[in-house]
Amino acid sequence: MLLSAENIVKSYSEKVLIKNVSLYIDKGDKIGVIGVNGTGKSTFLKLLAQIEKPDEGTVTSYSGTRIQYLPQNPELDENLTILEHIFLDIPALRESKEYEAKKILTQLGITDIEKRVGHLSGGQVKCMEIAKVLIHPCDVLILDEPTNHLDISMVQWLENYLIKYQGAIIMVTHDRYFLERVTNKIVEIDGGNLYSYQANYSAYLELKAQREEMELASERKRQSLLRKELEWIRRGPRARGTKSKDRIARFEDLNNQKGLSDTAKLEISSLSSRLGKKTIEIRDISFGFDGKQLISHFDHTLLRDERIGILGKSGCGKSTLMKIISGEIRPDSGSVEIGETVKLGYFSQDTAEMDLNSRVIDYIKDIAEVIETSEGTVTASQMLERYLFTPDLQWNTIDRLSGGERRRLYLLGILMQAPNVLLLDEPTNDFDIQTLTILEEYLESFNGAVIVISHDRYFLEKVAEVGFVFNEDGTIEKRLGDFFEYMEQSSSTPPPKRESEGADKARSRTDKKLKFSFKEQYEFDNIDSEIAELEQKLDALRVLIQEASSDYIKLQELMTEKEAINKKLDDKMERWIYLHELAEKIAQNNN
Repeated sequence: MLLSAENIVKSYSEKVLIKNVSLYIDKGDKIGVIGVNGTGKSTFLKLLAQIEKPDEGTVTSYSGTRIQYLPQNPELDENLTILEHIFLDIPALRESKEYEAKKILTQLGITDIEKRVGHLSGGQVKCMEIAKVLIHPCDVLILDEPTNHLDISMVQWLENYLIKYQGAIIMVTHDRYFLERVTNKIVEIDGGNLYSYQANYSAYLELKAQREEMELASERKRQSLLRKELEWIRRGPRARGTKSKDRIARFEDLNNQKGLSDTAKLEISSLSSRLGKKTIEIRDISFGFDGKQLISHFDHTLLRDERIGILGKSGCGKSTLMKIISGEIRPDSGSVEIGETVKLGYFSQDTAEMDLNSRVIDYIKDIAEVIETSEGTVTASQMLERYLFTPDLQWNTIDRLSGGERRRLYLLGILMQAPNVLLLDEPTNDFDIQTLTILEEYLESFNGAVIVISHDRYFLEKVAEVGFVFNEDGTIEKRLGDFFEYMEQSSSTPPPKRESEGADKARSRTDKKLKFSFKEQYEFDNIDSEIAELEQKLDALRVLIQEASSDYIKLQELMTEKEAINKKLDDKMERWIYLHELAEKIAQNNN
């Protein structure tokens, strides 16, 4: 055991965030902490990192355990260089560790190591802090939102690094693919309680559903017994004094038991205004900054119900394109024409325009005191409750909200204006998984166009249908359907380049020789039956899992087996796609 938290209690003002919970961390544990924003996830990490002290209970590290903590909002000396900041706490190790630090920084897209901290963007600060944490010798990594502000290639690099990491990891992240691939244990904070699952994210979802079903069954049984005892206790009031004291005590126990809490769930109502035929026309726009061409001669006419995902490395110009579309900045050349009926809702990364001294209820009332939804008229207070802002929380000032709660309030303020074109710049930063899931469902039914920037692979796959992919030279490539493949490419993979006529001819000569190898031909002939066999095994396992719902040990074994078969099936499906695409190319060349 490396670290333990026993019987922890932590409150802020009158709100109890964590009540009497315990967690034990062993070497090799890779733990993901999840829960709705404001439930105390970041606070729990600070308690484990011993940055804060619990009101009750103890946090203990064993055998000289070394802990490294990645905060969401680090304290920085803006006059230091990147390397000076990284080795500030361990100057003696700079000579031996500097090469490793430079290698990590390069992987995360930072090459100018002498740059001052005060000149770094938010994403570059995150990369620097990750390098600082990884370079320190430690046994336990405690990471608060490590994937925020990282582009997809960086997230994949960090993902692979943590998969191979030999110590223990405990982290808060909303990235569901990241959780799926890195973690072997999920801890959920809900209503001050801690629920622990020895599983990755997909297995956790199944185990949680089973736990909630069992809790519902227990609650139904309790309610049934309570009704029977209530009938008995009321029967023959004149004989009450002779009734069994044990049975009366049993009734009191049942009555005093706490039933299932009515957990509030986020509700996003579909608000939008009519969108005419003319939407947004982007005509030959170009934009450069600081000597770099970010956007080069880009054209697009937005369709009324289009779903676009913008992809590219950090600093390539994705947010710049969004600001040009919104009218916040002007292009160097070209134009953006917006139709008369277009009502933009622009969810930017920066929430600086929010007055932190304003009360939550006043922030929303300034937008609208009453709005019309498909379910009828809703007041500002009722709308806030749908977005998980309780009546007490509504009278708090915005500066007392968590980062995720502020972003949720900011989103509500935008959606209450009934936009019909949504521009979403990194909406997944600081949102919890429940909010992201509800937002995904909302966008599926949204009556208008959506343009989104996100490094969350799961979110993009769910929401976007068309990809705008930024290339190094500022050109933007449009991809339909297969753009998700871009997210799986290595950061070192260069963007596809237009070939010359001579290259086309050379490639044509090479393609004529294209054919299956002996091994590929064998795979192609047998892969369909192999996939069918794996799917049959999965079906049989699902039956066994249902039958073993009350046997926790057996259930864990079956879930592990199911996870392994799912991995094999995913690999086979990827191979199936490759082989069939190759077969089509071979057929075309032969013709």
